[in-house]
Amino acid sequence: MSVQLNHTIVHSRDNRESAEFLAHILALEVGPEWGPFIPVSTSNGVTLDFATVPAGSISVQHYAFLVSEEEFDAAFEKIRSAGVRYFADPHAQHPGEINHNDGGRGVYFIDPAGHAMEIITRPYGG
Repeated sequence: MSVQLNHTIVHSRDNRESAEFLAHILALEVGPEWGPFIPVSTSNGVTLDFATVPAGSISVQHYAFLVSEEEFDAAFEKIRSAGVRYFADPHAQHPGEINHNDGGRGVYFIDPAGHAMEIITRPYGG
């Protein structure tokens, strides 16, 4: 069997709020609560298990999602219409912009726990 990422735990101030936020933006399903986790699974089988932890113990992470052009349009419209801060770069030097890296489109946005989420239409280096 080849090695595959199966799941990861995403620390949040409110696991339901963060799971529902990401699921809404990416048009994914929020799974049933399982112990301390609220899962959101991607189409390639990776599950993000959102867990509520004290705000002071959250280390900001980065999560990138490869999406189609149509999915990008839909997600970006949700980001904009919700007034979510977004940037063209990981250092937030270009607020209110998207990037066109590798001939695609990409944007970074901040989730309710402060994590840097990213959607891209082309893999980096592709």
